[in-house]
Amino acid sequence: MIERGAPPSRRLDRRNPLETVAALTREVKVMVAQALRLLLLGLVVVGGCNAEGGGGNGSGDGSGEGQGELSSAESEGLAFVREEEKLARDVYAALEEHDDAFATIGDSEQSHMDAVETLLERYDVADPAAGKDPGQFTNPALQSLYDALVEEGSASRTAALAVGVEIEELDIADIVDLVEDATHQDVLRTYDNLTRGSRNHLRSFYGKLIEAGGTYEVKHLDQATFDAIVSSPVEKGGP
Repeated sequence: MIERGAPPSRRLDRRNPLETVAALTREVKVMVAQALRLLLLGLVVVGGCNAEGGGGNGSGDGSGEGQGELSSAESEGLAFVREEEKLARDVYAALEEHDDAFATIGDSEQSHMDAVETLLERYDVADPAAGKDPGQFTNPALQSLYDALVEEGSASRTAALAVGVEIEELDIADIVDLVEDATHQDVLRTYDNLTRGSRNHLRSFYGKLIEAGGTYEVKHLDQATFDAIVSSPVEKGGP
Protein backbone atom coordinates (compact mmCIF):
# COMPACT_ATOMS: atom_id res chain seq x y z
CA MET A 1 0.00 0.00 0.00
CA ILE A 2 1.15 3.56 -0.71
CA GLU A 3 2.02 5.16 2.63
CA ARG A 4 -0.28 7.99 3.67
CA GLY A 5 1.62 8.69 6.87
CA ALA A 6 2.45 6.62 9.93
CA PRO A 7 -0.61 5.81 12.07
CA PRO A 8 -0.61 6.62 15.78
CA SER A 9 0.71 3.89 18.05
CA ARG A 10 -1.92 1.42 19.28
CA ARG A 11 0.40 -0.48 21.58
CA LEU A 12 -1.11 -1.27 24.97
CA ASP A 13 0.48 0.34 28.04
CA ARG A 14 0.19 -2.56 30.48
CA ARG A 15 1.15 -0.37 33.44
CA ASN A 16 -2.27 1.28 33.32
CA PRO A 17 -5.14 -1.01 34.44
CA LEU A 18 -7.67 1.15 32.59
CA GLU A 19 -6.08 -0.07 29.38
CA THR A 20 -7.62 -3.49 29.99
CA VAL A 21 -11.07 -2.14 29.10
CA ALA A 22 -9.63 -0.19 26.19
CA ALA A 23 -7.92 -3.31 24.92
CA LEU A 24 -11.19 -5.23 24.89
CA THR A 25 -12.81 -2.39 22.97
CA ARG A 26 -10.04 -2.48 20.40
CA GLU A 27 -10.44 -6.23 19.99
CA VAL A 28 -14.10 -5.74 19.14
CA LYS A 29 -13.16 -3.08 16.59
CA VAL A 30 -10.66 -5.44 15.00
CA MET A 31 -13.34 -8.14 14.71
CA VAL A 32 -15.71 -5.67 13.04
CA ALA A 33 -12.96 -4.54 10.67
CA GLN A 34 -12.22 -8.13 9.70
CA ALA A 35 -15.88 -8.73 8.92
CA LEU A 36 -15.96 -5.60 6.77
CA ARG A 37 -12.88 -6.84 4.93
CA LEU A 38 -14.72 -10.02 3.97
CA LEU A 39 -17.77 -8.10 2.83
CA LEU A 40 -15.75 -5.70 0.72
CA LEU A 41 -13.76 -8.46 -0.93
CA GLY A 42 -16.93 -10.30 -1.87
CA LEU A 43 -15.96 -13.47 -0.05
CA VAL A 44 -19.14 -13.57 2.01
CA VAL A 45 -22.28 -14.71 0.19
CA VAL A 46 -25.01 -12.24 0.96
CA GLY A 47 -28.57 -12.99 0.00
CA GLY A 48 -30.93 -10.58 -1.62
CA CYS A 49 -28.56 -9.12 -4.21
CA ASN A 50 -29.93 -6.20 -6.16
CA ALA A 51 -31.54 -7.89 -9.16
CA GLU A 52 -31.93 -4.54 -10.89
CA GLY A 53 -28.26 -3.61 -10.59
CA GLY A 54 -26.25 -2.32 -13.50
CA GLY A 55 -23.02 -3.63 -14.90
CA GLY A 56 -21.24 -3.72 -11.59
CA ASN A 57 -18.81 -0.90 -12.29
CA GLY A 58 -19.28 0.24 -8.70
CA SER A 59 -19.56 3.89 -9.61
CA GLY A 60 -21.28 4.90 -6.37
CA ASP A 61 -22.37 8.50 -5.97
CA GLY A 62 -21.67 8.96 -2.28
CA SER A 63 -25.41 9.45 -1.82
CA GLY A 64 -26.83 9.90 1.66
CA GLU A 65 -26.06 12.90 3.83
CA GLY A 66 -23.43 12.25 6.46
CA GLN A 67 -23.72 13.25 10.09
CA GLY A 68 -20.92 14.91 11.98
CA GLU A 69 -17.42 15.74 10.87
CA LEU A 70 -15.01 13.20 9.44
CA SER A 71 -12.07 12.10 11.52
CA SER A 72 -8.66 13.10 10.25
CA ALA A 73 -8.09 9.50 9.15
CA GLU A 74 -11.32 9.48 7.14
CA SER A 75 -10.50 12.83 5.52
CA GLU A 76 -6.98 11.74 4.60
CA GLY A 77 -8.27 8.42 3.32
CA LEU A 78 -10.83 10.03 1.01
CA ALA A 79 -8.27 12.50 -0.33
CA PHE A 80 -5.91 9.61 -1.02
CA VAL A 81 -8.56 7.52 -2.79
CA ARG A 82 -9.58 10.51 -4.92
CA GLU A 83 -6.05 10.69 -6.33
CA GLU A 84 -5.61 6.92 -6.51
CA GLU A 85 -8.72 6.67 -8.69
CA LYS A 86 -7.30 9.51 -10.79
CA LEU A 87 -4.11 7.50 -11.18
CA ALA A 88 -6.12 4.57 -12.55
CA ARG A 89 -8.02 6.80 -14.97
CA ASP A 90 -4.89 8.57 -16.19
CA VAL A 91 -2.79 5.43 -16.61
CA TYR A 92 -5.59 3.75 -18.56
CA ALA A 93 -5.89 6.79 -20.83
CA ALA A 94 -2.16 6.58 -21.52
CA LEU A 95 -2.45 2.87 -22.40
CA GLU A 96 -5.66 2.99 -24.46
CA GLU A 97 -3.93 1.97 -27.68
CA HIS A 98 -3.13 -1.47 -26.27
CA ASP A 99 -6.68 -2.69 -25.59
CA ASP A 100 -10.26 -1.40 -25.79
CA ALA A 101 -10.80 -2.30 -22.12
CA PHE A 102 -8.70 0.67 -21.03
CA ALA A 103 -11.17 3.18 -22.45
CA THR A 104 -14.21 1.42 -20.99
CA ILE A 105 -12.71 0.91 -17.55
CA GLY A 106 -11.23 4.40 -17.66
CA ASP A 107 -14.77 5.79 -17.87
CA SER A 108 -15.63 3.82 -14.73
CA GLU A 109 -12.61 5.27 -12.96
CA GLN A 110 -13.96 8.74 -13.70
CA SER A 111 -17.20 7.68 -12.02
CA HIS A 112 -15.17 6.50 -9.03
CA MET A 113 -13.44 9.88 -8.88
CA ASP A 114 -16.79 11.66 -9.03
CA ALA A 115 -18.19 9.56 -6.19
CA VAL A 116 -15.28 10.46 -3.92
CA GLU A 117 -15.45 14.11 -4.98
CA THR A 118 -19.06 14.18 -3.78
CA LEU A 119 -17.90 13.15 -0.31
CA LEU A 120 -15.02 15.63 -0.29
CA GLU A 121 -17.46 18.44 -1.06
CA ARG A 122 -20.01 17.20 1.46
CA TYR A 123 -17.49 17.23 4.29
CA ASP A 124 -15.51 20.25 3.09
CA VAL A 125 -12.28 18.31 2.53
CA ALA A 126 -9.71 19.83 0.17
CA ASP A 127 -9.57 18.06 -3.19
CA PRO A 128 -5.96 17.09 -4.06
CA ALA A 129 -6.98 16.47 -7.69
CA ALA A 130 -8.43 19.94 -8.23
CA GLY A 131 -6.72 21.73 -11.11
CA LYS A 132 -4.44 18.79 -11.87
CA ASP A 133 -3.93 17.79 -15.50
CA PRO A 134 -3.84 14.11 -16.50
CA GLY A 135 -0.68 12.54 -15.13
CA GLN A 136 -0.22 15.17 -12.41
CA PHE A 137 -0.65 14.37 -8.70
CA THR A 138 -0.35 16.14 -5.37
CA ASN A 139 0.83 12.96 -3.63
CA PRO A 140 4.48 12.43 -4.66
CA ALA A 141 4.25 8.67 -4.15
CA LEU A 142 1.31 8.47 -6.56
CA GLN A 143 3.19 10.69 -9.01
CA SER A 144 6.14 8.32 -9.00
CA LEU A 145 3.85 5.31 -9.31
CA TYR A 146 2.03 6.84 -12.27
CA ASP A 147 5.28 7.52 -14.10
CA ALA A 148 6.55 4.00 -13.47
CA LEU A 149 3.32 2.24 -14.47
CA VAL A 150 2.93 4.17 -17.72
CA GLU A 151 6.51 3.40 -18.68
CA GLU A 152 6.07 -0.26 -17.78
CA GLY A 153 2.72 -0.66 -19.52
CA SER A 154 3.83 1.03 -22.73
CA ALA A 155 6.12 -1.88 -23.62
CA SER A 156 3.44 -4.25 -24.97
CA ARG A 157 -0.20 -5.30 -24.73
CA THR A 158 0.52 -7.92 -22.08
CA ALA A 159 2.58 -5.41 -20.10
CA ALA A 160 -0.29 -2.92 -20.26
CA LEU A 161 -2.83 -5.52 -19.11
CA ALA A 162 -0.54 -6.54 -16.23
CA VAL A 163 -0.42 -2.88 -15.16
CA GLY A 164 -4.23 -2.83 -15.19
CA VAL A 165 -4.31 -5.89 -12.96
CA GLU A 166 -1.85 -4.33 -10.51
CA ILE A 167 -3.74 -1.04 -10.29
CA GLU A 168 -7.02 -2.76 -9.48
CA GLU A 169 -5.34 -5.09 -7.00
CA LEU A 170 -3.75 -2.11 -5.26
CA ASP A 171 -7.02 -0.16 -5.18
CA ILE A 172 -8.79 -3.05 -3.45
CA ALA A 173 -6.01 -3.56 -0.89
CA ASP A 174 -5.83 0.14 -0.04
CA ILE A 175 -9.57 0.61 0.41
CA VAL A 176 -9.83 -2.50 2.58
CA ASP A 177 -7.25 -0.89 4.87
CA LEU A 178 -9.07 2.46 4.86
CA VAL A 179 -12.34 0.84 5.91
CA GLU A 180 -10.82 0.22 9.34
CA ASP A 181 -10.74 3.97 9.99
CA ALA A 182 -14.15 4.78 8.45
CA THR A 183 -17.27 5.22 10.58
CA HIS A 184 -19.58 7.31 8.37
CA GLN A 185 -22.09 5.19 6.46
CA ASP A 186 -21.87 7.21 3.25
CA VAL A 187 -18.09 6.76 3.23
CA LEU A 188 -18.39 3.02 3.87
CA ARG A 189 -21.06 2.68 1.20
CA THR A 190 -18.90 4.46 -1.35
CA TYR A 191 -15.88 2.31 -0.47
CA ASP A 192 -18.07 -0.78 -0.92
CA ASN A 193 -19.13 0.40 -4.38
CA LEU A 194 -15.57 1.23 -5.40
CA THR A 195 -14.18 -2.15 -4.35
CA ARG A 196 -16.95 -3.97 -6.19
CA GLY A 197 -16.05 -2.04 -9.32
CA SER A 198 -12.36 -2.74 -8.82
CA ARG A 199 -13.00 -6.45 -8.40
CA ASN A 200 -14.84 -6.49 -11.72
CA HIS A 201 -12.05 -4.51 -13.40
CA LEU A 202 -9.50 -6.93 -11.95
CA ARG A 203 -11.40 -9.87 -13.41
CA SER A 204 -11.53 -8.18 -16.82
CA PHE A 205 -7.84 -7.26 -17.02
CA TYR A 206 -6.68 -10.57 -15.61
CA GLY A 207 -8.85 -12.59 -17.98
CA LYS A 208 -7.50 -10.68 -20.98
CA LEU A 209 -3.94 -11.03 -19.71
CA ILE A 210 -4.21 -14.81 -19.38
CA GLU A 211 -5.89 -15.11 -22.78
CA ALA A 212 -3.00 -13.15 -24.29
CA GLY A 213 -0.50 -15.61 -22.82
CA GLY A 214 0.70 -13.31 -20.05
CA THR A 215 1.37 -14.06 -16.40
CA TYR A 216 1.01 -12.06 -13.20
CA GLU A 217 2.58 -12.22 -9.76
CA VAL A 218 0.29 -11.05 -6.97
CA LYS A 219 1.72 -7.98 -5.22
CA HIS A 220 -0.79 -6.36 -2.88
CA LEU A 221 -3.40 -8.93 -1.83
CA ASP A 222 -2.77 -12.38 -0.45
CA GLN A 223 -2.82 -15.11 -3.09
CA ALA A 224 -5.98 -16.77 -1.79
CA THR A 225 -7.97 -13.53 -1.90
CA PHE A 226 -6.71 -12.71 -5.39
CA ASP A 227 -7.59 -16.18 -6.67
CA ALA A 228 -11.05 -16.00 -5.10
CA ILE A 229 -11.77 -12.74 -6.91
CA VAL A 230 -10.55 -13.68 -10.39
CA SER A 231 -12.23 -17.11 -10.28
CA SER A 232 -15.64 -15.75 -9.29
CA PRO A 233 -18.34 -14.28 -11.58
CA VAL A 234 -18.73 -10.60 -12.40
CA GLU A 235 -20.70 -8.85 -9.66
CA LYS A 236 -23.89 -6.97 -10.37
CA GLY A 237 -25.14 -3.97 -8.49
CA GLY A 238 -25.40 -0.24 -8.93
CA PRO A 239 -24.60 2.55 -6.52
